[in-house]
Amino acid sequence: MPQTIAVAGKGGVGKTTLTGMLIQYLAEKKKGPILAVDADANANLNEVLGVEVEATLGDIREEIAKAELAEKSPIPAGMSKQDYAEFKFDAALTEEDDYDLLVMGHTQGKGCYCFVNGLLSAQVARRSQHYNYVVVDNEAGMEHISRGILPGVDIVILVSDCSRRGIQAVGRIARLIPECGLKPKKVGLIVNRAPEGVLSEGIQEEIQKQGLELLGVVPHNEGVYEYDSAGTPTTELPPENPVRQALYKIIDSLNL
Repeated sequence: MPQTIAVAGKGGVGKTTLTGMLIQYLAEKKKGPILAVDADANANLNEVLGVEVEATLGDIREEIAKAELAEKSPIPAGMSKQDYAEFKFDAALTEEDDYDLLVMGHTQGKGCYCFVNGLLSAQVARRSQHYNYVVVDNEAGMEHISRGILPGVDIVILVSDCSRRGIQAVGRIARLIPECGLKPKKVGLIVNRAPEGVLSEGIQEEIQKQGLELLGVVPHNEGVYEYDSAGTPTTELPPENPVRQALYKIIDSLNL
């Protein structure tokens, strides 16, 4: 069984950047094969990793769900929905040297997608067995995992910026985890973009108040902003970059 790591937090805190670096870390440490999953509706993990994506599972879900209603079905005659889903799944999987990337996407249409979700769940479950790690960049609510479309989660990494409201937000996410039926072995917090990599007493007190385990602190760094502004994948940050160094130290402590 693969080890599934879910990264969650509200938008704009650098969650996807850290997820990309986590994937890079696992690849550099030869921990693969790795399945990277972008389950955030605002999908941009591929930009952090520097890869192109041609299709999402949301696209496949839409296509199959609408096939029966169309005058001319896109599913070839004699091919079952299951076989067609598998064929399309292959097209949605972006294969790189060190990892494969799957973008969940989201459904635009109305109606019941239970049957199609079941097809996709079966495809993901079958394929995930071929990986050592599944790393998921999640929305705050982790809907895809709680609905069973993705494997159960072993580790949840919550990411917050260095603000009291941010810590309160991830505290709410942490309390959502058991409500989603998830039973991870570990739930921990990374505080991102901290000035000089140091937390104030007030933020430390709020972390304790929310009952969160602090995994570590990542400093604010202009290099990340410059890479993002230039459209350069942040996974290409040099080894001496303080964000990369701080995050790698945190991941080391998890003993993945």
